[in-house]
Amino acid sequence: MYKSSKYRGIFFIILAAFFFSCMNVCVRLSGDVPTIQKSFFRNIVAFVIAGAILLRERKGFRPANASNWPILIGRATFGTIGLLANFYAVDHLMLSDASMLNKMAPFFAVIASFLILKEKITPVQGLTLIGAFVGALFIIRPTLSNMDLGPSLVGLFGGLCAGTAYTLVRLLGQRGERSSLIVFVFSAFSCLVALPFLILDFHPMTIQQTLTLLGAGLFAAGGQFSVTAAYTNAPAREISVYDYSQVIFGAVLGFVIFGDVPDLLSFVGYGLIIGMALVSFCYHNHARKAA
Repeated sequence: MYKSSKYRGIFFIILAAFFFSCMNVCVRLSGDVPTIQKSFFRNIVAFVIAGAILLRERKGFRPANASNWPILIGRATFGTIGLLANFYAVDHLMLSDASMLNKMAPFFAVIASFLILKEKITPVQGLTLIGAFVGALFIIRPTLSNMDLGPSLVGLFGGLCAGTAYTLVRLLGQRGERSSLIVFVFSAFSCLVALPFLILDFHPMTIQQTLTLLGAGLFAAGGQFSVTAAYTNAPAREISVYDYSQVIFGAVLGFVIFGDVPDLLSFVGYGLIIGMALVSFCYHNHARKAA
């Protein structure tokens, strides 16, 4: 039973990585549309799909327990901030760099799990966290001459928020919450946050931009349901390494579609972060078998 649940988690996390890579491509292809307007179209599709699933389930729009509401709102808040930060990074950085900074989320999830779920951080986890942050510095290159410093820091902050959101998804899964409701609340919250900005400062879009953003919404919905299914099936520490497949998808798509070619320092950063993820993954597998 444990293995089948873990394998489901691995399958869904890789599927989510592919969907989110395609979403990032659509976001960048949509051009000079404001970030918050992009986020609205990204989430309105997921909102409709999740709402339809809830209506079909006929279990209502209430959580499994009323005490889950603050966690649902917290997940939606961190998820929305992380989404806006990621979209901003995608618009201003190479696709692979933006994807990798967002993929700091699993490391931030370890810290969030310590603070929220009271899960201990082992010495090995502590070392991998330090190694991952060093890798992030190679990508960010925090110097005054680096014109991409601002977007890079925003992308890293997005990873922090995403990691916190994933931890809350895991907590909701432990408390028996439905994946469809988790996605619905997040999507509804994000749309409500974006709506006033759309009303006050809507930028007209071409048919191509509208279709591209609706495509981003479809991919995002697929990714959101997949990542929610992944983290409700297995702990982040056991499947998060597979989330780095998004960097591979992002690098390939970025090169083919936009001609993006990361520099040497970026590749060093990628190697360090993925290497730390592999060390963490192998450590937890060994510890579980020994137990």
